[in-house]
Amino acid sequence: MAFNTAKCKVMHIGRHNPRHSYTMGGHTLATTDSERDIGVLVRSDLKPADQCAKAARTANAVLGQISRAFHYRDRWTFVKLYNLYVRPHLEFAVAAWAPWTQSDIDLLEKVQKRAINMVSGLGAMSYEERMKNLGIISLKDRRDEICLSEMFKIMRRFSDVDRELWFKLAAANNGGIVTRMAADELNVKLPPARLELRKQFFSVRICELWNRLPSEVKRSKNVKTFKWELKKLRANNPA
Repeated sequence: MAFNTAKCKVMHIGRHNPRHSYTMGGHTLATTDSERDIGVLVRSDLKPADQCAKAARTANAVLGQISRAFHYRDRWTFVKLYNLYVRPHLEFAVAAWAPWTQSDIDLLEKVQKRAINMVSGLGAMSYEERMKNLGIISLKDRRDEICLSEMFKIMRRFSDVDRELWFKLAAANNGGIVTRMAADELNVKLPPARLELRKQFFSVRICELWNRLPSEVKRSKNVKTFKWELKKLRANNPA
């Protein structure tokens, strides 16, 4: 395969990276601090701030187009438009880049608040009351459910991802000792993570959420049933 050196760049990752220069075909490759990878912006510090800003910017632009096209925004129509055309921009590949800083979380949630405020007839309700009235949950809760669905597909082998490369079962190699963690054979060990950045990797942050799920939910027969069980669990255990 012939590479276009003008389109090839080097991203130096890591605080102690020596930042060497690299050449290809006799040309020194340019360096970059932010680059798009399959639609997701990746920064050299591996933080999702750029992706969050891009997602919020795009979603706000689409929301603006909808608001100009629909002067009266009844609940059913506007929520359907929001779910179809706005929210997907806030959740594209979100399992890979879910934000953890409060500023990034608020930046995304602000888009949904703006959308809900556009719905006619909700009066002086709070954001939480409006969400409940419209049957919408926070983007943070939705991200958790999306990530749990990805975890379910990996753990139940409905995904091409090799779970043994990503996760270690809590019951495996436990010396015959049955702890509360190892009691469920689908529970996973929490990988060691010293840095906050590492703690936010999908393969680390999802472990506690997954282990807290009831055993019967983890053993749902398919993804659709699993998502339905998550909704029932949320309805029975409101925040």
